[in-house]
Amino acid sequence: MPALAETPTQPEPELDFEVREGLNINRFVRDGQVAAHLVLRSGTDPRVLVAFPAGNSGVGLWFSHLTQAANWEVNGKPQPVVLADAKGRLLYGISILARISAPELTFVHAVLSNVRVLRDYQALGTVPAGITAEPVTNGRTVTWARDRIDGAAGYRLTLEVIDGAVQGGRINAGKDGRIGLRIIGASGETPLAPLVSRSLLSETADADAAARNALAFLSYREKLLAGSWRFNTYFGRDTLMSVRLLMPALTPEAVDAGLGAVLRRLSNRGEVAHEEDIGELSILDHLRSDKSMSDAPVFNYNMVDGDYMLAPVASAWLLEDARGRQQVVAFLSDDDGRHGEPSIRTGDDLVSNLRLVLNSASAFARDPRVSHLIRLKPGQLAGDWRDSGDGLGGGRYPYDVNAVLVPAALEATGRFYASGLLAPYLNEGDRVLFSRASDMAKVWRERVPGLFDVRVPRATAAEAIMAYSASVAVPARPALTALSPGDVRFHAVALDASGSPVPIMNSDEGFALLFGDPDVESLDRVVGALIRPFPAGLMTDVGMVVANPVFCAPDVQARFSRNAYHGTVVWSWQQALFAAGLERQLRRKDVPGRVRAHLREAQKVLWSAIQASHNMINSELWSWSHSGGRYRIAPFGVAGADVDESNAAQLWSTVYLAVRPPAKAR
Repeated sequence: MPALAETPTQPEPELDFEVREGLNINRFVRDGQVAAHLVLRSGTDPRVLVAFPAGNSGVGLWFSHLTQAANWEVNGKPQPVVLADAKGRLLYGISILARISAPELTFVHAVLSNVRVLRDYQALGTVPAGITAEPVTNGRTVTWARDRIDGAAGYRLTLEVIDGAVQGGRINAGKDGRIGLRIIGASGETPLAPLVSRSLLSETADADAAARNALAFLSYREKLLAGSWRFNTYFGRDTLMSVRLLMPALTPEAVDAGLGAVLRRLSNRGEVAHEEDIGELSILDHLRSDKSMSDAPVFNYNMVDGDYMLAPVASAWLLEDARGRQQVVAFLSDDDGRHGEPSIRTGDDLVSNLRLVLNSASAFARDPRVSHLIRLKPGQLAGDWRDSGDGLGGGRYPYDVNAVLVPAALEATGRFYASGLLAPYLNEGDRVLFSRASDMAKVWRERVPGLFDVRVPRATAAEAIMAYSASVAVPARPALTALSPGDVRFHAVALDASGSPVPIMNSDEGFALLFGDPDVESLDRVVGALIRPFPAGLMTDVGMVVANPVFCAPDVQARFSRNAYHGTVVWSWQQALFAAGLERQLRRKDVPGRVRAHLREAQKVLWSAIQASHNMINSELWSWSHSGGRYRIAPFGVAGADVDESNAAQLWSTVYLAVRPPAKAR
């Protein structure tokens, strides 16, 4: 194996920042063609991992369980490096010095591949056949390296022992009881082109440096990445919601990049791609499906919410924003090269999605019954942002999709049709269908929300709150005090296969506030439900939980715990969605003073919770504990019962660059 040819691209990387969260030290570096995220995990199960936006690739090394927790520390600044592999091909990565307070580290397994493969190893302990890399020891240096499975430039992880000694499959500490390492991780996947600050954020963006750094690391001309380290690639829903909430703070170039990435990845039917498999993961997909070594991206169209999110987001940008008509015409007429077909224009792509919206919504508009709602795709347990197996509590018809996103998409389609901008892309049959969009939207707006109504008599609700509070060890009194005299009412998170509501209180009303105009009575009621103290509502001292199973059976409550990915946990972007929705509703002219005052109070409560968790605001999600009469933040992924770990940089958690507190609260 050739010696490492370490070449710093420049002394100071253009982007270099650190996030400490739970057991993880996260160090992000981007410079020229290098973009890398180092994760050092402390505790009794230490780990070294470097993830790269290029090809959504990564290298990771897991060590044996320790009897005592050990802590990592980073020494000095990381350096971007360019390495030559055995065939002279370039690998792009970072070099960094680190120390850990452990008497020894024993190698368990190194995984060098696509990040999805690393995630699967972390969760399941399995690795696809044919992609393992064995360690090669040369004095005080241990290296794992391999080509990509198709023979292309691959991956490398090197540990150079500065303090300590290599002995067999382990590293022993030096005299001071610590191990010092130079860690070098690199990938040969094709680098992405970053959207640098001047082409990313407008002058109106908030000055928060942490959010700016996270967004910068995740933003590229080819696409916006969902989150790092676990989702360093395109996700359709994440892109659309982030673009919508960030829109006031983004440059036109950045919005076009985000929307363009979604439109280029549409299926031939107009479906929005949920996720893409790229790099080595796409090769593994092709080997299973057609026995080829193709690295052509493989798109996942399993979700349904993105299909109905595209139209209202595109409408907000192309019709409601202050862009000139000439710019919109140019955007729509641009050849996007989707599926290798350069004759397809962006406008053709958009129309294919709007056509899908109209066709799928027609049945309910003609005959409004549950069976004509939008349901999860066959064989899928999820279809919206609550995309874990239990996220909808077994529901098949998601509330956010049916009650909010479908009518919003129909309304947006009607506006597009009326604007005349789509005329070059419509056929004669389309014109008849598109002319019905606004009427169809009215049926969906009026008839769907009531199907999801849940009513719980006050006495029954109080009994449930007391029992559930005791089971999760939180006080019941604040929740009971907040109950109004009448029934507790809210919208179910979903309907089950029979059309019955799944009675999980949820944060998805934020979609209704951002994408709809609920009648005044409904507006007052849904806002009240969200800001009531948990478990009568969703609000805690450290944020708004995204689900509350207080009125469910005990087995469902157990699946929606504070250790569950979509359980009684706080997702940063869901709070931003609620905040943006409240601001939008307050701009309405038909909201009476009493309700307006209630919305203002809801803003105050929400922003107090957001600001109390400001140190976590750019993270994906967090959990909580309760002691001393208060809720306290618990980083997700620290507790042994947590199903996964949170991303330290999450695209839709950076939206506070545009979603800001009311002026009096700043």
